[in-house]
Amino acid sequence: MSKRKEKKIKYLTQEEAKNLFDAIKKSNSIHKIRDLAIFRVAYRCGLRASEIALIKLEDYNQAKGELYCKRLKGSYNNTIRLDIKTKNILDTYILENKITSSSEYIFKSQKNKPISRQTLDYLMKKYCKLANIEDKNKHHFHALKHTTAVHLAESDMDIKELQWWLGHKAVTNTEIYFQFTTKQQEKMYAKLEQKSEMV
Repeated sequence: MSKRKEKKIKYLTQEEAKNLFDAIKKSNSIHKIRDLAIFRVAYRCGLRASEIALIKLEDYNQAKGELYCKRLKGSYNNTIRLDIKTKNILDTYILENKITSSSEYIFKSQKNKPISRQTLDYLMKKYCKLANIEDKNKHHFHALKHTTAVHLAESDMDIKELQWWLGHKAVTNTEIYFQFTTKQQEKMYAKLEQKSEMV
């Protein structure tokens, strides 16, 4: 087995992800709307921290609710349609913060610069604690990308669809997520059961 296959990835369960978003919604942070928009966009699109910082207003087609995702680390760019909850919170954030210039970065720090990876990791730690997510290995922003991938694999998305969604050039980068889905395993066993009944 390759080292890639042996690597244990950290991701949030469905319940933990729900608790994380609830914790952001219930927080008393003055940046609550921004943070919720960041986390929902990252989760929907499977984005890294450094990719969140790259998003400009020109990348967002508000009429269609689609986001052009610029991906790094040898991945290819693609366009993801946002779900209604994510679109609504992103639209609210853009409106409240008067983001109007097409070349403007959407998610900025208090110094008006693209939000940093360190800030996003800090926010992940903060909200994971508020959500009572005990495994500290999950308290890293990159765990959100893994969470997206596993949850999509659990939703019966096939490997080629998931590869496209995450922007992976090599399918080997996508394969790892199918090890973590009990749904995939159950489907496999169901197929074997049908086969054994015929023998």
